[in-house]
Amino acid sequence: MSESKNYLAKPIDLCCLSGTLHEGEPRGKLETISDIETYIATPKADTANGNIVLYFPDVWGLFNNGKLIMDCFADAGYLTLGLDYFRGDDVTKHRDENNQPHSGFDFAAWANANLKSALEFTPGWIEAVKEKYGKENTKYACTGYCFGGPFVCNALGNGAVSVGAFGHPAFLEEHHFANLKGPLFLSCSETDFTFGPENRRKAEEVMTRDKKTYQFQLFSGVNHGFALRCNLDDPYEKYVKEQSFIGIIGWFDFWLSKK
Repeated sequence: MSESKNYLAKPIDLCCLSGTLHEGEPRGKLETISDIETYIATPKADTANGNIVLYFPDVWGLFNNGKLIMDCFADAGYLTLGLDYFRGDDVTKHRDENNQPHSGFDFAAWANANLKSALEFTPGWIEAVKEKYGKENTKYACTGYCFGGPFVCNALGNGAVSVGAFGHPAFLEEHHFANLKGPLFLSCSETDFTFGPENRRKAEEVMTRDKKTYQFQLFSGVNHGFALRCNLDDPYEKYVKEQSFIGIIGWFDFWLSKK
């Protein structure tokens, strides 16, 4: 991927084609919002907290793992909505059974084109979600993985949400951290080609300098993609994925109780 920008969380790369598909039957529904296919996970009436989580997918889009994660946010009481900003053309459509890219597939061009278009229409999608599902006292959080990182920071930067979190992010520059207006939870792996130790420290320096509210959660022994595409047959990988989710939920619950 191009390194022309001064990224703190670098662009995605071919290793994002790999991962493990998790078993389970998603319980949500698909609906078109602002002309974008959207997965909606609804909490049970007796556990609903009245708040909404916006979910920004990784390059695999609205695949099974992502839907199951959104169902878990719903189980925690949040109405959860995730958009298909790839419009059916997620990266899994461009790889073979060995997780290798199809011949002639230009991953950088695909990623850059989708990032550009998604940055343009996602704010409108957020507003449409709020208009349709928000109420006077609704509070908003957002979470994103990999490709979803800048969407989390943008939503926190423009005040669209009160609190945010991401796992193993990509495509983040200094301004994403400098412009934060709400608390950010960073779920990270010790070894990550996009967001390694040096750049994590730089991001921390920016947030400390500008007096942002943040929390780092750092796991050893796992790699980029750990929070969404890990191997659940490995007990430690499963534990880390679960702890990442628990940390994010705890962050949302605490800060939305204060807003």
